[in-house]
Amino acid sequence: MSTDVTVMLLLALAGFLIGGAYSTWKTSRPLSIALAVCAVLAAAGAIAWGFF
Repeated sequence: MSTDVTVMLLLALAGFLIGGAYSTWKTSRPLSIALAVCAVLAAAGAIAWGFF
Protein backbone atom coordinates (compact mmCIF):
# COMPACT_ATOMS: atom_id res chain seq x y z
CA MET A 1 0.00 0.00 0.00
CA SER A 2 1.43 3.36 -0.96
CA THR A 3 2.07 6.12 1.51
CA ASP A 4 -0.60 8.37 0.03
CA VAL A 5 -3.32 5.75 0.46
CA THR A 6 -2.28 5.07 4.05
CA VAL A 7 -2.32 8.76 4.92
CA MET A 8 -5.76 9.22 3.34
CA LEU A 9 -7.15 6.20 5.20
CA LEU A 10 -5.80 7.47 8.52
CA LEU A 11 -7.28 10.91 7.90
CA ALA A 12 -10.62 9.34 6.99
CA LEU A 13 -10.49 7.30 10.19
CA ALA A 14 -9.75 10.45 12.18
CA GLY A 15 -12.73 12.19 10.62
CA PHE A 16 -14.97 9.23 11.35
CA LEU A 17 -13.82 9.17 14.97
CA ILE A 18 -14.35 12.92 15.39
CA GLY A 19 -17.88 12.50 14.07
CA GLY A 20 -18.49 9.73 16.56
CA ALA A 21 -17.08 11.81 19.38
CA TYR A 22 -19.33 14.71 18.45
CA SER A 23 -22.45 12.57 18.21
CA THR A 24 -21.88 10.78 21.54
CA TRP A 25 -20.96 13.90 23.54
CA LYS A 26 -24.39 14.35 25.17
CA THR A 27 -25.01 10.68 25.92
CA SER A 28 -21.63 9.35 27.00
CA ARG A 29 -18.85 11.83 27.68
CA PRO A 30 -16.13 9.31 28.64
CA LEU A 31 -16.68 7.42 25.37
CA SER A 32 -16.69 10.70 23.47
CA ILE A 33 -13.37 11.72 25.02
CA ALA A 34 -11.87 8.32 24.20
CA LEU A 35 -13.00 8.65 20.57
CA ALA A 36 -11.52 12.14 20.38
CA VAL A 37 -8.19 10.88 21.72
CA CYS A 38 -8.18 8.09 19.15
CA ALA A 39 -8.96 10.64 16.43
CA VAL A 40 -6.02 12.80 17.47
CA LEU A 41 -3.74 9.75 17.43
CA ALA A 42 -4.96 8.77 13.95
CA ALA A 43 -4.43 12.30 12.63
CA ALA A 44 -0.98 12.49 14.21
CA GLY A 45 -0.12 9.13 12.68
CA ALA A 46 -1.24 10.33 9.27
CA ILE A 47 0.85 13.47 9.55
CA ALA A 48 3.88 11.55 10.79
CA TRP A 49 3.49 8.88 8.10
CA GLY A 50 3.21 11.54 5.40
CA PHE A 51 6.28 13.49 6.43
CA PHE A 52 8.60 10.67 7.45
